[in-house]
Amino acid sequence: MIQDGADPQAQTKAAQALRRGELLGLPTETVYGLAADACNDQAVAAIFAAKGRPMDHPLIVHVANAQGVLHFAREVPDFAARLIAAFWPGPLTLILPRRPGVAGAAAGGQDSVGLRCPSHPVAQAVLQQAYALGVLGVAAPSANAFGRVSPTTAAHVVSEFGGNLMVLDGGACAVGIESTIIDCTRGAPVLLRPGLLTTQALSLACGQVVQLSTALQGQLDPQAPRASGTLASHYAPRAQVRLIEGQDMATQLQGWTQAAAKERLALWTRTPVSIPAALAHRVQQYAMPADAVACAHELFARLRAFDDQDVDHIWVQSPPDEPAWEGVLDRLRRAAALVR
Repeated sequence: MIQDGADPQAQTKAAQALRRGELLGLPTETVYGLAADACNDQAVAAIFAAKGRPMDHPLIVHVANAQGVLHFAREVPDFAARLIAAFWPGPLTLILPRRPGVAGAAAGGQDSVGLRCPSHPVAQAVLQQAYALGVLGVAAPSANAFGRVSPTTAAHVVSEFGGNLMVLDGGACAVGIESTIIDCTRGAPVLLRPGLLTTQALSLACGQVVQLSTALQGQLDPQAPRASGTLASHYAPRAQVRLIEGQDMATQLQGWTQAAAKERLALWTRTPVSIPAALAHRVQQYAMPADAVACAHELFARLRAFDDQDVDHIWVQSPPDEPAWEGVLDRLRRAAALVR
């Protein structure tokens, strides 16, 4: 049930639904979330059940403003406070020590909790009205089946959960990939998940060098708390995704002429690739934005569109190894990690 997110009456209904312990499709500037009262364990359990998500895989709690942190976190280091001042409301999640007895189910039983203040005007309106009704924070993981492609439109959410779920339509998400996640529980900022915000910008804002979790380099990080979207395989469409360097794409295509005759391939590239005539009926090519921000905005919608076209394989030209592309590259690597 899609409703106009800009309609004040729809916003009020959404806040009341959260107060009653119901689930809601909520737009944010990153992706659409499957939202529920973070302090209502039964409502939180309904999120895990709807997504098919393991109960020990924590959810991010969304708050209406910086003051909302005080209810959930027992400590806010100085560098975390600087990050809040610089980037909230916005696409940044901070992992902070959790106050005992608060949002334990949403935190997956950990003694830390991920907190974010979204900037989307619809999310802000709903969070503020819900707060007035006693909902102090809203757990809102991406509104999709666990491990699959995140939704960036209201229609994507309906395609995942059907028409009975109330979904506020806030338009296409401006950012298009999930928030940057910084672990603030180790005495220094540690990047757990890249996003729109670069490590350089984050380091400058907090006055310390943001360290990289060793998990981002393919190694174990025993100190890292569990966090959303950090599994090796995530954000995966039904089609098999491969990352290929641009100069190798044409060679790979020549070898693909022997693939099963019915298999269909989609290419997403920044530089055009010549498609052999023998493959013209089975290969579709689409232009990837050359700008990292524009590419992030389009990424999940493009992967979903490929699934809608029933392609069997998706080949993506590897993004540049540059700071601005960290978030896009992270999502593509995780999407490609699921081997069928």
